[in-house]
Amino acid sequence: MIYTHLTRLAMKIAYDAHKDQTDLSGVPYVFHPYHLAEQMDDEKSTIIALLHDVVEDSRYSFDDLAIFGFDSDIINTLKLLTRDKSETYEDYIKKLASDPYAVKIKTADLIHNSDPSRCDHNTPKTEKLKQRYKTALIYLQSRK
Repeated sequence: MIYTHLTRLAMKIAYDAHKDQTDLSGVPYVFHPYHLAEQMDDEKSTIIALLHDVVEDSRYSFDDLAIFGFDSDIINTLKLLTRDKSETYEDYIKKLASDPYAVKIKTADLIHNSDPSRCDHNTPKTEKLKQRYKTALIYLQSRK
């Protein structure tokens, strides 16, 4: 992981946002954005990886992130990665495909979310999600 003032701040915000959340196997959810951030090779993508679920899954807003000092480029990419529940998943994926950083983070996100070793049990819901992720991943990888 790249350690700068802003990446350390993003780590703290991600921890605060996700500290009481768990994934489908009961593992602390905060390990997910940290795992993505570990794969990134620059400050911007590290920050975005850490914060990619913060607005969608916590009390933080985009305005809060701006107040913390994250610039509009980072916030605009985070907005693309934050799905508006009124849009279809397919439209969400197509929209974020316009931003190389969003594609980079979402690709890593989909790969991690599709990892069969992360889930102790398969249900019809998890199988449906994995298929959705596979389709999205193929689409995004075709855009590179």
